[in-house]
Amino acid sequence: MTGRVLVARLDSMGDVLLAGPAVRAVANGRIPDGSRPNHVVMLCGRQGEAAAAMLPGAAEVYSWDSPWIMNPAPAMTGPHADRLIDYVRNSRITEAVILTSFHQSPLPLALLLRLAGVERITGASTDYAGSLLDVRLKPGEDFSEDQPEAERALGIAEAAGFRLPAGDDGKLRLASVPDVADLVGHGPYVVVHPGAAVPARAWPPLHHAAAVELLQGAGHRVVVTGGPGETSLTATVAGPSALDLGGRTDLTSLAGVMAGAGAVITGNTGPAHLAAAVGTPVACLFSPVVPAIRWAPYGVPLELLGDQNAACRMTRARVCPVPGHPCLDSVSPEEVVAAVERLMGGVSSFSTHVRTRRKARNR
Repeated sequence: MTGRVLVARLDSMGDVLLAGPAVRAVANGRIPDGSRPNHVVMLCGRQGEAAAAMLPGAAEVYSWDSPWIMNPAPAMTGPHADRLIDYVRNSRITEAVILTSFHQSPLPLALLLRLAGVERITGASTDYAGSLLDVRLKPGEDFSEDQPEAERALGIAEAAGFRLPAGDDGKLRLASVPDVADLVGHGPYVVVHPGAAVPARAWPPLHHAAAVELLQGAGHRVVVTGGPGETSLTATVAGPSALDLGGRTDLTSLAGVMAGAGAVITGNTGPAHLAAAVGTPVACLFSPVVPAIRWAPYGVPLELLGDQNAACRMTRARVCPVPGHPCLDSVSPEEVVAAVERLMGGVSSFSTHVRTRRKARNR
């Protein structure tokens, strides 16, 4: 029997990509009773819509901006809630798996889904869920919070009874990746993606520019990427000789650019997870405002750069709360280039490779 199951991940592009293994598990069906709810409706916010459309197993995507997740948040009005309720009811969805991070609750969405007639709902909640969840995992009791976000999401799907198909390694994946030779030309290259959604996760532009020069001096061709609002940044970073693709890619073509790279340099932002989804090694300038064990690029060779014990650790700050932004600004361009050389030489681990800077504590 084939069913229609909703999988919800309501925040950003990177979060949706990390939900990919869970989506594939739900699409694979419930084991061992033989049912195959292989029509997965992916519910996400507008920031994650393009990523959701790229996930294997996501047969349908519906975008709805969550008032308790989005920043800035839309007003929670009756008509806004009714749009979601009506869609779910008319889509004949009978089951839902709500994917959340440690700081989010599945209960507001579960309430709306109950009003829409969803019969079975699974989620992870620290709060008493009453009749809102049929399967409730208790974070910190039923599973550890100190695990990669992709594994957390897959664990929620497994608690609902869904499993990955045989042979699926559980890594991030995209349904397809385009050929972008018309954008990048031919021959090997390194991608530098300098932008970040929030300032606290950004390495300085001139540090990026210096790293580009060093990479070119070492014989690497460099491609700089960024969104339409980042063209000034990418021009600064690319300088006169790197290929500047700022504003020239959408998410699908950006995936193609990253898939062809020998390595990607980026912060802890969505493109890091996009690189992981196409299997490209990542030198990640990771601000510890969120924990690397949960949010580092998953399942690919990784060099994690930045002081993971800095004073901003675990603050979830959008703007750096520490003068001088020491967690990232202290990372030199030379260190980043050395990390790329290790990645491209195949000497970096698939596990999180953390390099903290301890000079201040050793004085």
